[in-house]
Amino acid sequence: MEFLRLALVFLHLLGMAVLVAMLLLQRRTAPDGPLNKGWLHGSLLQLVTGLALVGIAEMGEPPVNHAKVGVKLVVLLVIVGLVATNVRKEKFAGWLVPTLAALVVLNTGVAVFWV
Repeated sequence: MEFLRLALVFLHLLGMAVLVAMLLLQRRTAPDGPLNKGWLHGSLLQLVTGLALVGIAEMGEPPVNHAKVGVKLVVLLVIVGLVATNVRKEKFAGWLVPTLAALVVLNTGVAVFWV
């Protein structure tokens, strides 16, 4: 079970890395559109692996911090929603990429600093 948990943590961190890479790539290649599909792949990878990690944590001994999980889930669902509604558009609003970046940083901060 520990190997599965570690594999999921690894994939979850790769999902975060994909989101950070998409921020850098989006700013360099197409700052005004279209939105790179990697945003959707990275955020969905984070969603699936995060839910699986919570499922595994529920089976363990220490209690799960449901408030933290809920905040992270809401932030990630906002990311997924923004990306899903804009990924097929030729151009997107100028505030979208900075907002996505701020949400990724917020989610990472919640993960690290909320104990």
